Amino acid sequence: MSDAPTAEKADVTDGPRPRRLTYAAALAGLEGLALVAGGAWMLVLGLAGSPDDRGQAVTGGVTVIVLALLPLLAARGLLLRKSWSRGPAVITQIMALPVAYNLLQADSIAIPVGIALAVVSIASLVLLVNSATTQALGIKGPGRSS
Repeated sequence: MSDAPTAEKADVTDGPRPRRLTYAAALAGLEGLALVAGGAWMLVLGLAGSPDDRGQAVTGGVTVIVLALLPLLAARGLLLRKSWSRGPAVITQIMALPVAYNLLQADSIAIPVGIALAVVSIASLVLLVNSATTQALGIKGPGRSS
């Protein structure tokens, strides 16, 4: 086995990273950071505040922080042009759309948050399925072996 990179691997990382890929990574990273902030807020309120059920509040906060790992890892993978990273990034956006819809159904300050989440999710999905993004990640379409 030789350590020399193959032409296929060299094509994936050669040249500048497309802006669309950078934007998709930035949006995924922002979503991850927002989840960390929201989870930390829930955790602090659960520990320092007076929730109805302290255990449930703490568990919810920890769960949201752990869920933040998916978009954060996807963002890092997108920046490093790892082909595996597009899957978690797309899954994150698909999971965010129903959350945005539920936020839009609220009669509170959650409506602007729902609008922002929907816009970010749709924009991210468009960026992630773009042909420049798939080429930069070295992802080939169905039936394309070369």
